[in-house]
Amino acid sequence: MTTFAEPYTALESIEASHFVDERPTILIVDNSWISRTDVRRLIKANCDCDVQMAENGKLALKYCRKSPPAGVITDMHMPDMNGLELVEALKEDVPGVPVILMTTEASEDIALRAWRAGAVNYVPKHHLTRDLPSTVTNVLKAARVDRRKQRLLDSLGRRESEFVLDNDATFVPLLVAIFQDELSGMGWCTSSTRIRVGVALEEALLNAVYHGNLEVSSELRRYDDRAYYEQIQQRRKQSPYKDRRVRVTATFTRDEARFVIRDEGPGFDVSKLPDPSDPASLDNPSGRGILLIRAFMDEAVHNDRGNEWTLVKRRSA
Repeated sequence: MTTFAEPYTALESIEASHFVDERPTILIVDNSWISRTDVRRLIKANCDCDVQMAENGKLALKYCRKSPPAGVITDMHMPDMNGLELVEALKEDVPGVPVILMTTEASEDIALRAWRAGAVNYVPKHHLTRDLPSTVTNVLKAARVDRRKQRLLDSLGRRESEFVLDNDATFVPLLVAIFQDELSGMGWCTSSTRIRVGVALEEALLNAVYHGNLEVSSELRRYDDRAYYEQIQQRRKQSPYKDRRVRVTATFTRDEARFVIRDEGPGFDVSKLPDPSDPASLDNPSGRGILLIRAFMDEAVHNDRGNEWTLVKRRSA
């Protein structure tokens, strides 16, 4: 068992078996040795968990990358990397690790900043004894459920879903969010990958609705943005456009996510697609969309008719 005879100068060692359902681990991050040991005693006395400590955000981040704990309690004010910066770094590098922020101030502004950064809660230091144990207990309960759910998802070999959409573009971001959650659930999608896949999917889905089913040319948008959207609204009520649908099939495995997006429009000559490597494509709405799709997905191909995208994101090594 770890003792506290001397101030710590490095991240404490941890047993390899710490991350199990029976004994989750909480990591305390504070540059004050007295403060972090006081918090450790409080947690050990009131919560069923092991506790480790780090003296700064950089050591905490290194620890979490190597062996993610059930939760992190971090001070707001620390040199080099403050609490908000640590929260943001963990959100990017180790998504899924809940963070509780400790602060000497108690204000709505601090709370909003903490939540926007990705913290699950914040506790003013003058209320640690009253509020921190119950907050940690709630985090541990949620973490146990998440770990068990992830174990189950790890045994999943394949999951497939199919959606049939009308030409209401407001459903596109909702469907993208569902697919992003599916990616996160597979356990191999980083925050950055989730965002990039979301951008590519939104571009492809809107392309299927606007240019595929409704046959509204992106060239119109270059010269008259208002007329472009007015034509979209008109064609959503006109035949044959209003009767067309977008069919989306998403297949998730442990190694890849595959999306097939098919519209019911007449299609187009794929050979006439703008060259996305041409700098001029960045100023062309259609060219920019294709550039993003191809840049953010590992595979992006059209069928011969030009009314179906197949987009693939593979698990990186």
